Order: sequence, then structure tokens, then C-alpha cells
Amino acid sequence: MNFEHTEEQRQLADSLNKYLAANYGFEQRKAIVGSANGVSDAVWATFAEMGLMGLAVPEADGGFGGGALDLMAAMEACGRALVVEPLLDHIALGTRLVARAGSAAQRAAWLPGAIDGSAKLAFAGLEPGRRYELAPAATTARRSAAGWVLEGAKAVVVGAPSATRLVVSARSDAGPSLFLVDPKQPGVSLNPCRTIDGQRAADVALKGVQVSADALLGADGGAISFIEEAADFATALLCADAIGAMHDANDATLEYLKTRRQFGAPIGVNQVLQHRMVEMFITTEQARSMAILAASTVDNEKDAKARQRVISAAKVKIADAARQVSQEAVQLHGGMGMSEELKVSHTFRRLTMIAQRFGDADHHLERYAALG
Repeated sequence: MNFEHTEEQRQLADSLNKYLAANYGFEQRKAIVGSANGVSDAVWATFAEMGLMGLAVPEADGGFGGGALDLMAAMEACGRALVVEPLLDHIALGTRLVARAGSAAQRAAWLPGAIDGSAKLAFAGLEPGRRYELAPAATTARRSAAGWVLEGAKAVVVGAPSATRLVVSARSDAGPSLFLVDPKQPGVSLNPCRTIDGQRAADVALKGVQVSADALLGADGGAISFIEEAADFATALLCADAIGAMHDANDATLEYLKTRRQFGAPIGVNQVLQHRMVEMFITTEQARSMAILAASTVDNEKDAKARQRVISAAKVKIADAARQVSQEAVQLHGGMGMSEELKVSHTFRRLTMIAQRFGDADHHLERYAALG
């Protein structure tokens, strides 16, 4: 496998890195996180102008027809900068579900806005008390004279507070289905929250939510394969985000070891600390190999079980690497590593969140074994 990015991928990543360096520094990010919305409309618009939101959308629907490998370098850049805008959830979940499951009319109605950033899509999939189960159970959909009535609840929907539409999974008589829901319509209530790494999310309650017949995304009861594929795609991009965050943690820690002095010398001259630093770099490179494999697999593997097995293997490695690198980075910084003033503490939170999202190591070990 070729582990190098293509020229086009490098150019996109270079452009994004330059933009983030100039407009998304640590202090600028803190201001965004502390703002009323918790996200920046200007940053979101720039992401759209760069083509990030249409990169994985089919060319027939106005996108560029790319995949996870094309987005990997860009997601690494977002991980380095600890971007809190819900780009991953918009691209890999909301937009992808519309592109994959939607009818021609639904794609024509929503994908142009999703590509230019005017429509913000969030996937409301996980349910309270059901951990990482993707198939909806407690959220139901029943037919009505006007279309459908939705009842239930969704937990920690990243991007929901700023979403134009929620892609809601619900169980109908035919099975798991998807619906496009306006978060401002009657019966929908959001309880906004902030994740430990500064992203905005919300618990979503659905009480007698009436939606029209054309809100059904794709076929009634035919959503589970689309949901599973989108979740695997999102997990692959999350792995790339983790690699960026780990690289940033490594760079910050190495710089600290070079500049922090004790007893008249940099602490980095201590051989034990050098060995620990080397382990951090090796762990990150091993994780990067698995992230590339995950991205390649979701782009090319047609067999669902084979795809899921590789994604689970990658997520286990990423989760373990995220824990090791983030904890070592904090420990090698000493007490300052836990302070709000240092970026490494925020990187620690980002990597801790990544280790849990879309299934922790235990969940994916179980799935890997079950698929064997």
C-alpha cells in the first residue's frame, strides 16, 4: 500500500494547514469554544469554499467523487488544530446518508446546500442507554394521514445545536428507517451540551413529531446498511483526526523537553524521557498505518463484514494509541500538562473523546471477534 498522499491531497492539506495556522490558533480556538454558538460561521464558510464538504459527494450530485483517503490529510489538519466545528459529522454522517440513501429529489434538494455549507446536517442516531448500538429501538416512526409521527430520544448528537436538518434514525413497522427532521419544528426539543473536547452537541427529544411523507430518506425499513456504512466511514475519518492530534501532542512534548530546564540542562537529556518520547512517535506511526488502512477499506471494500472487521481493528489501535500518547504527553509536561493554559491538555481531551466515539476499544474488540 502507498502510504504517501497524492499531490492533490497534499495541496488541500497545505492550504487548510495554512488557513488554520493563521485563523485557528490556540487562543482563537478558545474564543470560538467560549462563544455563544461554540462554532465559527466564518470558519465553516471557509471549509465549504475549500471544497471539503463536497469532496466525498458523488460527482453526479455536484460533488468531487472522492473518498476517505482524499479527506484523510485534511482531517489530520483538523485534528492538529483541534477544530470544534462539526465537519466530520456533517461530511461523514449527515451528508453521506442523504447522498447514499436519499432519492434523486432529496439529493437535489439537500446536497447543494450541504456542499456549499448553507445546510448543516447532523445524524441523530445513538439512543440513551444503548451505548454504541446503531439500529434504532426506542425511537419509533408510525404512519399517519399526513406522513409520519416520530417518538423517542437521541443522545449526544454532535452538531445538533447548529444543524439545519437532523437525519433521525427510527424504527418503523418495516425496520430501521431514516427521516429528515427540522430541529425547530413542534415536538422537537434540544438540550444542548458541550463535549469534553469543546464540541457542541445536544440530546434530542422527539414527542409526537409530525413529518411529511417525503421526509422519509430512502426506503422504509431499509436504512441499517446505510447507517453502518456511514458510521464506518466516519470512524475512518475520526482515526485520521486522531493522527493529527497525536502528532501535535508529540511535537509539543518534544519542544517542551528541549526547552524545560532543570539542574542547568534541558530535561530532554534524560535518557528515560527520550525513550518515552520515542515510544510516543512509534505508537503514532503505527496508528497512522492503521488509519490509512481504514480509509482505504471504506473506499474500496464492498463486503460489509470485511469492511467492519478492518474498521474495528483500526479503531482498537487508534483508541489504545490515543490513550498512550495523550497520557504520556500530559505526564511529560508535569503538572502544567493539566492546565487550561497549555494546548496539550485540550489535545488530551480530544484524544480521550476520540477513543470513545463510534465505539471504544472493548466494543470494537467484541465486534472484531464476532465478525471473525
